[in-house]
Amino acid sequence: MDREYILQIAANVFEDEIAGINQVRSYIGDSFVSAIELIYNCRGKIIVTGMGKSGHIGNKIAATMASTGTPAFFVHPAEALHGDLGMIDEKDVVIAISFSGESDELMGILPIVKRRNVPMIAMTGNSDSSLAKIANCVLNIKVDKEACLLGLAPTTSTTACLVLGDALAVSLYTLRGFKPEDFALSHPGGSLGRRLLTRASDLMHTGERLPLVYPDTSLKDVVMEISKKGLGFAGVVDGSNKIVGVVTDGDLRRLIDNQTNIQTTTAEAIMSKSPKTILSSSLAVEAIELMENNKITGFVVVDENNQFVGAFNLYDLLQAKLI
Repeated sequence: MDREYILQIAANVFEDEIAGINQVRSYIGDSFVSAIELIYNCRGKIIVTGMGKSGHIGNKIAATMASTGTPAFFVHPAEALHGDLGMIDEKDVVIAISFSGESDELMGILPIVKRRNVPMIAMTGNSDSSLAKIANCVLNIKVDKEACLLGLAPTTSTTACLVLGDALAVSLYTLRGFKPEDFALSHPGGSLGRRLLTRASDLMHTGERLPLVYPDTSLKDVVMEISKKGLGFAGVVDGSNKIVGVVTDGDLRRLIDNQTNIQTTTAEAIMSKSPKTILSSSLAVEAIELMENNKITGFVVVDENNQFVGAFNLYDLLQAKLI
Protein backbone atom coordinates (compact mmCIF):
# COMPACT_ATOMS: atom_id res chain seq x y z
CA MET A 1 0.00 0.00 0.00
CA ASP A 2 1.54 3.29 -1.16
CA ARG A 3 0.59 5.97 1.40
CA GLU A 4 1.33 8.91 -0.89
CA TYR A 5 -0.66 7.38 -3.73
CA ILE A 6 -3.68 6.87 -1.49
CA LEU A 7 -3.52 10.45 -0.20
CA GLN A 8 -3.22 11.76 -3.76
CA ILE A 9 -6.36 9.88 -4.81
CA ALA A 10 -8.26 11.44 -1.89
CA ALA A 11 -6.93 14.92 -2.70
CA ASN A 12 -7.97 14.54 -6.34
CA VAL A 13 -11.52 13.64 -5.27
CA PHE A 14 -11.73 16.80 -3.17
CA GLU A 15 -10.37 18.92 -6.02
CA ASP A 16 -12.75 17.42 -8.57
CA GLU A 17 -15.79 17.85 -6.34
CA ILE A 18 -14.89 21.41 -5.37
CA ALA A 19 -14.48 22.22 -9.06
CA GLY A 20 -17.88 20.68 -9.74
CA ILE A 21 -19.53 22.73 -7.00
CA ASN A 22 -17.98 25.90 -8.39
CA GLN A 23 -19.17 24.99 -11.87
CA VAL A 24 -22.77 24.58 -10.68
CA ARG A 25 -22.42 27.76 -8.65
CA SER A 26 -21.68 29.64 -11.88
CA TYR A 27 -25.12 28.64 -13.21
CA ILE A 28 -26.98 30.37 -10.37
CA GLY A 29 -29.17 33.04 -11.87
CA ASP A 30 -32.76 33.79 -12.91
CA SER A 31 -33.79 30.13 -12.91
CA PHE A 32 -32.71 29.80 -9.28
CA VAL A 33 -34.76 32.88 -8.38
CA SER A 34 -37.76 31.40 -10.24
CA ALA A 35 -37.40 28.15 -8.29
CA ILE A 36 -37.30 30.06 -5.01
CA GLU A 37 -40.42 32.00 -5.98
CA LEU A 38 -42.28 28.80 -6.88
CA ILE A 39 -41.40 27.14 -3.57
CA TYR A 40 -41.89 30.26 -1.46
CA ASN A 41 -45.38 30.82 -2.86
CA CYS A 42 -46.36 27.15 -2.71
CA ARG A 43 -49.65 26.66 -0.81
CA GLY A 44 -49.10 22.94 -0.41
CA LYS A 45 -46.03 20.76 -0.01
CA ILE A 46 -42.72 20.38 -1.77
CA ILE A 47 -42.44 16.92 -3.29
CA VAL A 48 -38.88 15.84 -4.10
CA THR A 49 -38.35 12.83 -6.33
CA GLY A 50 -35.43 11.10 -8.01
CA MET A 51 -34.13 7.64 -8.79
CA GLY A 52 -30.98 5.92 -7.53
CA LYS A 53 -28.28 8.23 -6.19
CA SER A 54 -30.41 11.23 -7.19
CA GLY A 55 -33.11 9.81 -4.96
CA HIS A 56 -30.76 9.64 -1.99
CA ILE A 57 -29.79 13.27 -2.54
CA GLY A 58 -33.44 14.21 -3.00
CA ASN A 59 -34.33 12.56 0.28
CA LYS A 60 -31.75 14.68 2.07
CA ILE A 61 -32.90 17.89 0.34
CA ALA A 62 -36.50 17.20 1.38
CA ALA A 63 -35.39 16.52 4.96
CA THR A 64 -33.40 19.75 5.11
CA MET A 65 -36.31 21.77 3.80
CA ALA A 66 -38.76 20.14 6.20
CA SER A 67 -36.55 20.91 9.18
CA THR A 68 -36.11 24.55 8.19
CA GLY A 69 -39.68 25.66 7.67
CA THR A 70 -40.52 24.41 4.17
CA PRO A 71 -42.97 21.45 4.33
CA ALA A 72 -41.42 18.80 2.11
CA PHE A 73 -41.08 15.06 1.71
CA PHE A 74 -39.55 12.59 -0.71
CA VAL A 75 -41.57 10.37 -3.03
CA HIS A 76 -39.83 7.45 -4.69
CA PRO A 77 -40.75 7.44 -8.39
CA ALA A 78 -41.23 3.67 -8.49
CA GLU A 79 -43.63 3.86 -5.55
CA ALA A 80 -45.37 6.80 -7.22
CA LEU A 81 -46.13 4.52 -10.18
CA HIS A 82 -47.96 2.22 -7.79
CA GLY A 83 -50.19 4.66 -5.92
CA ASP A 84 -48.03 7.30 -4.26
CA LEU A 85 -48.93 9.77 -7.02
CA GLY A 86 -52.04 10.31 -4.94
CA MET A 87 -49.87 12.28 -2.49
CA ILE A 88 -49.38 15.05 -5.05
CA ASP A 89 -51.96 17.70 -5.90
CA GLU A 90 -52.20 21.08 -7.65
CA LYS A 91 -51.16 23.05 -4.55
CA ASP A 92 -47.78 21.29 -4.43
CA VAL A 93 -44.49 21.90 -6.19
CA VAL A 94 -42.41 18.98 -7.47
CA ILE A 95 -38.61 19.01 -7.53
CA ALA A 96 -37.45 16.26 -9.90
CA ILE A 97 -33.77 15.26 -9.87
CA SER A 98 -32.06 13.41 -12.70
CA PHE A 99 -28.59 14.12 -14.04
CA SER A 100 -29.46 12.71 -17.46
CA GLY A 101 -33.01 14.02 -17.39
CA GLU A 102 -34.16 10.78 -18.99
CA SER A 103 -34.78 8.45 -16.02
CA ASP A 104 -37.42 5.93 -17.07
CA GLU A 105 -39.06 5.89 -13.65
CA LEU A 106 -39.29 9.67 -13.49
CA MET A 107 -40.58 10.01 -17.03
CA GLY A 108 -43.24 7.46 -16.14
CA ILE A 109 -44.81 9.79 -13.59
CA LEU A 110 -43.86 13.36 -14.50
CA PRO A 111 -46.11 13.73 -17.57
CA ILE A 112 -49.03 12.80 -15.30
CA VAL A 113 -47.86 15.36 -12.74
CA LYS A 114 -47.65 17.93 -15.53
CA ARG A 115 -51.20 17.16 -16.70
CA ARG A 116 -52.40 17.89 -13.16
CA ASN A 117 -50.89 21.39 -13.50
CA VAL A 118 -48.46 20.80 -10.66
CA PRO A 119 -45.51 23.23 -10.98
CA MET A 120 -42.23 21.39 -11.53
CA ILE A 121 -38.61 22.28 -10.91
CA ALA A 122 -36.02 20.14 -12.71
CA MET A 123 -32.52 19.60 -11.33
CA THR A 124 -30.65 18.10 -14.26
CA GLY A 125 -27.32 18.16 -16.06
CA ASN A 126 -29.00 18.01 -19.46
CA SER A 127 -30.90 21.16 -20.44
CA ASP A 128 -32.20 19.45 -23.62
CA SER A 129 -33.60 16.43 -21.78
CA SER A 130 -37.21 15.31 -21.57
CA LEU A 131 -37.26 16.38 -17.92
CA ALA A 132 -36.03 19.87 -18.72
CA LYS A 133 -38.61 20.30 -21.45
CA ILE A 134 -41.63 19.65 -19.24
CA ALA A 135 -40.37 21.56 -16.17
CA ASN A 136 -41.46 25.09 -15.26
CA CYS A 137 -37.86 25.97 -14.46
CA VAL A 138 -34.56 24.16 -14.78
CA LEU A 139 -31.66 24.18 -12.32
CA ASN A 140 -28.50 23.12 -14.12
CA ILE A 141 -26.34 20.58 -12.26
CA LYS A 142 -24.02 19.78 -15.16
CA VAL A 143 -20.44 18.98 -14.17
CA ASP A 144 -17.57 18.27 -16.52
CA LYS A 145 -16.04 15.48 -14.49
CA GLU A 146 -17.08 12.93 -11.91
CA ALA A 147 -14.59 12.27 -9.12
CA CYS A 148 -15.01 8.56 -9.82
CA LEU A 149 -11.84 7.44 -11.64
CA LEU A 150 -13.97 5.31 -13.96
CA GLY A 151 -16.29 8.23 -14.70
CA LEU A 152 -19.26 6.03 -13.84
CA ALA A 153 -20.35 6.45 -10.22
CA PRO A 154 -22.24 9.69 -9.48
CA THR A 155 -19.85 11.60 -7.20
CA THR A 156 -19.18 15.19 -8.19
CA SER A 157 -22.64 15.53 -9.69
CA THR A 158 -24.44 14.33 -6.57
CA THR A 159 -22.32 16.56 -4.33
CA ALA A 160 -23.06 19.60 -6.48
CA CYS A 161 -26.77 18.72 -6.49
CA LEU A 162 -26.76 18.44 -2.71
CA VAL A 163 -25.14 21.86 -2.35
CA LEU A 164 -27.68 23.34 -4.74
CA GLY A 165 -30.45 21.85 -2.60
CA ASP A 166 -28.89 23.40 0.50
CA ALA A 167 -28.77 26.74 -1.31
CA LEU A 168 -32.52 26.45 -1.95
CA ALA A 169 -33.29 25.55 1.68
CA VAL A 170 -31.11 28.27 3.18
CA SER A 171 -32.46 30.92 0.81
CA LEU A 172 -36.01 29.95 1.70
CA TYR A 173 -35.63 29.97 5.47
CA THR A 174 -33.71 33.25 5.31
CA LEU A 175 -36.52 34.86 3.32
CA ARG A 176 -39.07 33.51 5.82
CA GLY A 177 -37.18 34.87 8.82
CA PHE A 178 -36.75 31.37 10.21
CA LYS A 179 -35.23 31.52 13.72
CA PRO A 180 -33.34 29.04 15.94
CA GLU A 181 -36.50 28.71 18.04
CA ASP A 182 -38.40 27.59 14.93
CA PHE A 183 -35.69 25.05 14.15
CA ALA A 184 -35.95 23.67 17.67
CA LEU A 185 -39.66 22.99 17.25
CA SER A 186 -38.88 20.44 14.55
CA HIS A 187 -35.96 18.99 16.54
CA PRO A 188 -37.37 18.63 20.08
CA GLY A 189 -35.58 15.38 20.75
CA GLY A 190 -32.08 16.60 19.96
CA SER A 191 -29.65 18.52 22.12
CA LEU A 192 -30.29 21.70 20.12
CA GLY A 193 -34.02 21.34 20.61
CA ARG A 194 -33.61 20.91 24.35
CA ARG A 195 -31.36 23.96 24.59
CA LEU A 196 -33.74 26.13 22.60
CA LEU A 197 -36.99 24.94 24.13
CA THR A 198 -36.26 24.28 27.81
CA ARG A 199 -37.09 27.25 30.00
CA ALA A 200 -36.21 27.94 33.60
CA SER A 201 -39.83 27.19 34.53
CA ASP A 202 -39.38 23.65 33.16
CA LEU A 203 -36.47 22.91 35.50
CA MET A 204 -37.14 24.85 38.65
CA HIS A 205 -38.11 23.44 42.03
CA THR A 206 -41.29 24.98 43.41
CA GLY A 207 -43.67 24.75 46.35
CA GLU A 208 -42.41 22.67 49.23
CA ARG A 209 -39.19 21.94 47.35
CA LEU A 210 -38.29 25.63 47.23
CA PRO A 211 -35.41 26.60 49.58
CA LEU A 212 -36.88 29.76 51.16
CA VAL A 213 -36.03 31.74 54.29
CA TYR A 214 -36.62 35.26 55.63
CA PRO A 215 -34.15 37.94 56.72
CA ASP A 216 -34.76 37.18 60.40
CA THR A 217 -34.49 33.41 60.00
CA SER A 218 -31.86 32.06 62.37
CA LEU A 219 -28.67 30.67 60.96
CA LYS A 220 -29.56 27.28 62.41
CA ASP A 221 -32.83 27.23 60.47
CA VAL A 222 -31.05 28.44 57.34
CA VAL A 223 -28.71 25.47 57.59
CA MET A 224 -31.67 23.14 58.01
CA GLU A 225 -33.47 24.63 55.00
CA ILE A 226 -30.46 24.35 52.71
CA SER A 227 -29.80 20.80 53.86
CA LYS A 228 -33.45 19.75 53.50
CA LYS A 229 -34.01 21.18 50.00
CA GLY A 230 -30.65 19.97 48.66
CA LEU A 231 -29.94 22.73 46.14
CA GLY A 232 -26.93 24.19 47.92
CA PHE A 233 -28.52 27.53 48.69
CA ALA A 234 -31.62 29.27 50.04
CA GLY A 235 -33.35 32.36 48.72
CA VAL A 236 -34.09 35.13 51.21
CA VAL A 237 -37.41 36.93 50.66
CA ASP A 238 -39.26 39.82 52.26
CA GLY A 239 -42.93 39.85 53.34
CA SER A 240 -44.03 40.26 49.70
CA ASN A 241 -42.05 37.18 48.60
CA LYS A 242 -39.61 39.38 46.70
CA ILE A 243 -36.05 38.12 46.61
CA VAL A 244 -33.69 40.23 48.74
CA GLY A 245 -30.72 37.90 49.03
CA VAL A 246 -29.33 34.40 48.93
CA VAL A 247 -27.37 32.23 51.35
CA THR A 248 -25.21 29.44 49.90
CA ASP A 249 -23.56 26.48 51.50
CA GLY A 250 -20.28 28.23 50.70
CA ASP A 251 -21.38 31.15 52.90
CA LEU A 252 -22.07 28.66 55.70
CA ARG A 253 -18.63 27.04 55.42
CA ARG A 254 -16.95 30.41 55.65
CA LEU A 255 -18.98 31.24 58.77
CA ILE A 256 -17.91 28.03 60.46
CA ASP A 257 -14.30 28.81 59.60
CA ASN A 258 -14.78 32.21 61.26
CA GLN A 259 -16.41 30.58 64.32
CA THR A 260 -19.60 32.65 63.92
CA ASN A 261 -22.26 32.19 66.62
CA ILE A 262 -24.86 30.00 64.93
CA GLN A 263 -27.48 30.77 67.59
CA THR A 264 -27.57 34.57 67.20
CA THR A 265 -26.76 35.11 63.52
CA THR A 266 -29.63 35.60 61.04
CA ALA A 267 -29.95 35.15 57.31
CA GLU A 268 -29.88 38.90 56.73
CA ALA A 269 -26.46 39.19 58.36
CA ILE A 270 -24.78 36.73 56.02
CA MET A 271 -26.79 36.79 52.79
CA SER A 272 -25.50 38.06 49.47
CA LYS A 273 -27.70 41.05 48.71
CA SER A 274 -27.31 40.96 44.93
CA PRO A 275 -28.12 37.36 44.02
CA LYS A 276 -27.95 36.19 40.42
CA THR A 277 -31.48 35.58 39.21
CA ILE A 278 -33.18 34.38 36.05
CA LEU A 279 -36.72 34.95 34.86
CA SER A 280 -38.93 31.88 34.80
CA SER A 281 -39.66 32.57 31.11
CA SER A 282 -35.96 32.64 30.18
CA LEU A 283 -34.22 29.79 28.41
CA ALA A 284 -32.51 27.59 30.97
CA VAL A 285 -29.26 27.63 29.00
CA GLU A 286 -28.92 31.35 29.74
CA ALA A 287 -28.04 30.31 33.28
CA ILE A 288 -25.05 28.27 32.12
CA GLU A 289 -22.96 31.25 31.03
CA LEU A 290 -23.91 33.16 34.18
CA MET A 291 -22.89 30.17 36.29
CA GLU A 292 -19.52 29.96 34.56
CA ASN A 293 -18.83 33.70 34.73
CA ASN A 294 -19.86 34.04 38.38
CA LYS A 295 -18.60 30.65 39.60
CA ILE A 296 -21.95 29.64 41.10
CA THR A 297 -23.85 26.35 40.91
CA GLY A 298 -27.42 27.39 41.68
CA PHE A 299 -29.99 29.88 40.47
CA VAL A 300 -32.86 31.81 41.94
CA VAL A 301 -35.82 32.01 39.55
CA VAL A 302 -38.06 35.08 39.73
CA ASP A 303 -41.08 36.44 37.91
CA GLU A 304 -41.43 39.89 36.36
CA ASN A 305 -42.11 41.36 39.81
CA ASN A 306 -38.92 39.90 41.28
CA GLN A 307 -40.89 37.43 43.36
CA PHE A 308 -39.16 34.16 44.25
CA VAL A 309 -40.96 31.46 42.23
CA GLY A 310 -38.39 28.72 41.77
CA ALA A 311 -34.82 27.46 42.01
CA PHE A 312 -32.54 25.03 40.22
CA ASN A 313 -28.90 24.09 40.26
CA LEU A 314 -26.18 22.60 38.10
CA TYR A 315 -27.43 19.07 38.71
CA ASP A 316 -30.85 19.98 37.28
CA LEU A 317 -29.16 21.24 34.11
CA LEU A 318 -27.20 18.00 33.87
CA GLN A 319 -30.32 15.89 34.35
CA ALA A 320 -32.05 17.85 31.57
CA LYS A 321 -29.01 17.13 29.31
CA LEU A 322 -28.45 20.81 28.72
CA ILE A 323 -24.76 20.52 29.59
